[in-house]
Amino acid sequence: MTAPGLATEKRVLLEGVGVRDVKSLAGYRSRRGYEGLKRALAMTPEAITAEVQRSNVRGRGGAGFPAGRKWGFVPKGTGKPVYLACNADESEPGTFKDRQIMEMVPHLLIEGCLVACRAIGAKVGYIYVRGEYPLSIRALEEALDEARAANLLGKDILGSGFDCDLWVHNGAGAYICGEETGLLSSLEGGRGYPRIKPPFPAVAGLWGCPTIINNVETLAAAAIVMRDGADEYLKTGTPDTPGTRIYGVSGHVERPGWFEFETSVTLRQVIDAAGGVWKGRRLKAVIPGGSSVPVLRADEIDVACDFGSMQKAGTFMGSAGVIVMDETTCMVDALLNLMEFYHHESCGQCTPCREGTGWLEKLVRRIESGEGRPGDVALLASVAETIGGAGAGKTICFLADSAVMPTRSFTLKFREEFEAHVREKRCPFRKATAHAQA
Repeated sequence: MTAPGLATEKRVLLEGVGVRDVKSLAGYRSRRGYEGLKRALAMTPEAITAEVQRSNVRGRGGAGFPAGRKWGFVPKGTGKPVYLACNADESEPGTFKDRQIMEMVPHLLIEGCLVACRAIGAKVGYIYVRGEYPLSIRALEEALDEARAANLLGKDILGSGFDCDLWVHNGAGAYICGEETGLLSSLEGGRGYPRIKPPFPAVAGLWGCPTIINNVETLAAAAIVMRDGADEYLKTGTPDTPGTRIYGVSGHVERPGWFEFETSVTLRQVIDAAGGVWKGRRLKAVIPGGSSVPVLRADEIDVACDFGSMQKAGTFMGSAGVIVMDETTCMVDALLNLMEFYHHESCGQCTPCREGTGWLEKLVRRIESGEGRPGDVALLASVAETIGGAGAGKTICFLADSAVMPTRSFTLKFREEFEAHVREKRCPFRKATAHAQA
């Protein structure tokens, strides 16, 4: 567990990065690479799933669903092939953790994919990588070539009788393809439209066959569990969210970048590890888990970075993309930036999302530009309520919720700032902080 004060990084997923070669196969093996796979090959698929389930590895893509439980959803005896899809379409604003694994320790992801394939009975897996990540794609392709040459992929892996191969698929350049069923549609060669659930992908995924979809960091953690065992894994982090996570810290800090900590670290400690708020300014707000989660005020950051603690604080740990905003930030302008993104990235399939994200953008833009009308802030809340949010079930996928949650939290926690824009027909906050910005 981490102690109060300045936290110390605990490199597990990124062990050896920046210190020695861990990118090549030889370098990865120097950190006991592929020992987890060897252990998995000597176990039954049921035993592997049970081990991962006991470790309580929770999905690092944002939802936090236990990976072992998801693997257990694959139906038996269907006669259909089973597939694994690794979601490496890292497109959430503020999130840049998965690329560190893919570019620095690609064999860790490959090992995690193979462990998962062994557990669910898949002979083929796809790593769907964001198209704007050419370095990640190249690193994975090179690592896959190394693995095939060493009989870690393909036929009769390490003489075990287990056949499995993995393929990299370039993403289609759309945020919606990071939604798991939108990803499947894209993998099949279609437009990245999310699908109605049920049926869930574990039952009817790629080409109507059972498919498990996991995030990059989730599969990497599964490889660590198989290498060290569930008991050892459970010694780190918190009971709610064991293990470590990679936190991507951006925004108004002295040293933006990635950091790996146990999940017991507090949000304040993560920010302090990045050098604290830059230029001697004060903290104003933090988005803790990527742009779609509710914002926290400066007085709310003494909270552990596990899924349960963040939920109690009224937000989500999400993808661990920590976006820091200092005292000079105009929260109306910050929300406008997010609404532009979500409106642009809506696939247009669902009317509440297609029309609602556009209305949210227009309303926030009107307020920010000094043309706001009395009642506009309340209207924002009303539009957000109409769209949905919090699992209201009005749209097929999460994108509408992703726009609603920031809207609700920004206007709730910084309402006076929004009202002042409407009342004064300008951004009074920018004028008040002009000296600080200079």
